[in-house]
Amino acid sequence: MPKMTDPYMIDMQHVSHTFNGNGQPPRHALQGINLSVSNGEFIALIGPSGCGKSTVLRILANLIQPQTGSVQIDGISPKEFTAQRRLGWMAQQPALLPWLTVKQNVALAHRFHPLQAAPQMSPDEALEIVGLIDAADAYPESLSGGMQQRLSLARLLSLDVDLWLMDEPFAALDELTRSALAQELSLRWQPLHPTVLWITHNIQEAVLLADRILILSPSPGNLIADIPVDFSHPRDPDQPEFYALVSKLRQQLVGKIQYT
Repeated sequence: MPKMTDPYMIDMQHVSHTFNGNGQPPRHALQGINLSVSNGEFIALIGPSGCGKSTVLRILANLIQPQTGSVQIDGISPKEFTAQRRLGWMAQQPALLPWLTVKQNVALAHRFHPLQAAPQMSPDEALEIVGLIDAADAYPESLSGGMQQRLSLARLLSLDVDLWLMDEPFAALDELTRSALAQELSLRWQPLHPTVLWITHNIQEAVLLADRILILSPSPGNLIADIPVDFSHPRDPDQPEFYALVSKLRQQLVGKIQYT
């Protein structure tokens, strides 16, 4: 892995972005975003639909260029950072190749491993971690939705990258599967300790996983709250402090925005 040189893993200053095109009225996605994230932090982004959460991730992944402001990841531009293959993405849909087996889907990720670095985790090791080693020779279509997301997580683990961008990866799952995977991710993330930006609409999930929870306003999105989660892992949703923070966040969301 390249050595971290910047005090912040992510540094976004005065970032704004407006979408124009197809004869539609302009859509102001972000307005004056200032965001600093330390190396190894787990950040949850919450806010109403359309507030620009995914736009933040797309800017960091070098998929779009902000119209104003500056963005650096570990002291370099998103273009340079992505060229070094130090970023992984996990979304609602696992984007698996149906003609490859479970193990082959994970092994394929090694082709996109960070340059000049040997993978630290084999496909078998990654599948063992997420409990899919017995399904290594199966094909994705035979897996449940939860198992497919476990496979997607195994693929991300095997990349061994510095920055994980997670765009509601468990949103399409039932509540019990989602809760189980969130608990599992909490355990798997800690030894590797990458920097994570996690988009969610689930307040309890944010409290379970994050070091800090950032609330974005309705469009155009701006940061309106930065709330630390000060208690240690593993976290128990039945703990009084857990429940208290969930209630506090819900009250803030209801008080500041119409949250959906």
